[in-house]
Amino acid sequence: MIKPNVHQLLSARNATWPTFNLKHFSGWDIQEGAGGGKRVSSAIMAQKELPDIKIAEYEMQQLGQDKLFMIRDGDRELDQALDAQGYSVIDPSTVYICKNARLVPETLPFAQSYTVWEPLQVMHEIWNAGSIGKNRRAVMYRVQGPKTGLLAREGDTAAGTAFLALDGDIAMVHAVEVLQSFRRKGVARKLMAQAAEWAQARGAVYMSVITTNQNVAANTLYRSLGMYPVAKYHYRIKES
Repeated sequence: MIKPNVHQLLSARNATWPTFNLKHFSGWDIQEGAGGGKRVSSAIMAQKELPDIKIAEYEMQQLGQDKLFMIRDGDRELDQALDAQGYSVIDPSTVYICKNARLVPETLPFAQSYTVWEPLQVMHEIWNAGSIGKNRRAVMYRVQGPKTGLLAREGDTAAGTAFLALDGDIAMVHAVEVLQSFRRKGVARKLMAQAAEWAQARGAVYMSVITTNQNVAANTLYRSLGMYPVAKYHYRIKES
């Protein structure tokens, strides 16, 4: 089976963490995020030639959103143009992938991790503690394909949560959050193992996750699990 390319992974990202509304206009894809965060609220270049940046800026202003552009591999001309206009780089991110089977454990620790949809109240509380508020959580409810919430415990205490969705044979984990007092205790590993088991049962071949480069702990974890980087992107923003 052929490994997914960058285009397929970014398409899976869009399917498993979808924007509120997407407008195709004058060479741009304008994402209306409804407060759901940068991943669903940026402008993306939709043609090879550089479109008029002012058009994208106007459309984002009409939506009440920041002037925010996603810069992928191959968007060098756009990146340089925005830099010249005073846009700052924000949230450089890495897309990781591996064969899902690599993450599936022989057994899961008893009563230490669960899949549940819709999310339990304790899951919402953990996300809130990590600044994943209701507008970002609303993104999860927009996913049309197979999806579930993940909950992990440390002993008898709910300690971490995440969201998982499928796009074809690609599973993607989003919104991983572990309570501060339970970090570095293997809670995120429990979440990923539970994610892999659920995804395998539904035919997933690959597992993918995206994290910002500044999140050292997350990058270290995913690499230690045998996941490897296949793409990078960042945003350019001009503060209003």
